[in-house]
Amino acid sequence: MRNMDYYSKQAKKLGYQARSVFKLEEIQGRFKILRRNMKILDIGSSPGSWSEYVIKKFNASVTGIDLKDTNISRKNIKNFTFILGDIFDEHVEELVMKNAPFDIVLSDAAPSTTGNRGIDSLRSCEIGNRVFDIARNVLKKGGSLVIKVFQGSEEKELLNRFRGGFEKSKGFKPKACRKESYETYFLGFKYL
Repeated sequence: MRNMDYYSKQAKKLGYQARSVFKLEEIQGRFKILRRNMKILDIGSSPGSWSEYVIKKFNASVTGIDLKDTNISRKNIKNFTFILGDIFDEHVEELVMKNAPFDIVLSDAAPSTTGNRGIDSLRSCEIGNRVFDIARNVLKKGGSLVIKVFQGSEEKELLNRFRGGFEKSKGFKPKACRKESYETYFLGFKYL
């Protein structure tokens, strides 16, 4: 069994599903994107750490989407609605629209990796562009967007989309990301 790193141990100790919670916590600490009682769409929500964090810390109302079920969907947590499905499926977007508009869209979604950085980066950007398209349809004016993306060559186009759709945009790599990881996060503030 592989040794758990510091963040994985901390997540387990604090009762979160995964170490990724610390990435969102770091994003929040730096950019203050979350406020109490927000309505949030969490794309790629499994195993559930980001949803748990925003519900616990900010009393948020969360709609989560993923191809895999989350542990928190089985806990019957108040303020959490889960959609099991693929964001590329129009029916899933229709279900999301029923809960719109949202104050913020969060996405820690990632493709199944192949080990080929070019292919993985391209697939990640496809997901990021789809998340961006969904966000355009469900975000309130002035809302925010956070998307994980694997760095390669295609992510610059996605960052340009952020620059055209938000008053302010930024790339950010939390310290909680594994050192060997080539993931980063794009943030958009104040949707136009």
